[in-house]
Amino acid sequence: MQIIRKRAIVEDDFVHIEDGAELPSGGKIIVTLARYLVEKDSLLAAFTLGVRIQSDKLPKDIPELHRLALVAIEFPRFTDGRGYSIAKLLRQREKFTGEIRAVGWVLRDNLLFMERCGVDAFEVQPGKPLESAVQAFAELEVPYQATVQDPRPLYRRR
Repeated sequence: MQIIRKRAIVEDDFVHIEDGAELPSGGKIIVTLARYLVEKDSLLAAFTLGVRIQSDKLPKDIPELHRLALVAIEFPRFTDGRGYSIAKLLRQREKFTGEIRAVGWVLRDNLLFMERCGVDAFEVQPGKPLESAVQAFAELEVPYQATVQDPRPLYRRR
């Protein structure tokens, strides 16, 4: 499967593992927060690990966050903006330096705004062209608002 990572189309090197599914012998995996909470020590010892969280969870709900390579934030609906806040909290308050990935209802129109909140990888909705989605990053050159990348609003940057 291909994803967008740091504004480029790349092959996904992580595999999503559902609850109850058998684990591979090694590699990079993404598990649900529920599975991570139960099997945390064995997962961290055996894998490069990512955790998928729902939009009603907060960074404080993820133990040993600093040991994760990736946090995948689920966007369940177009109108659910809680994932933006989670990404911003991960980057600014928790100083998370790993990959933050948007999964679920991820559309071209949202990518630039997700990136401004700290998301750096995107699993775009199936069937949507990735080449067109990448072009969304160039549509607005100068944001007025503060972003995770530059916390100064435009009037402070002048």
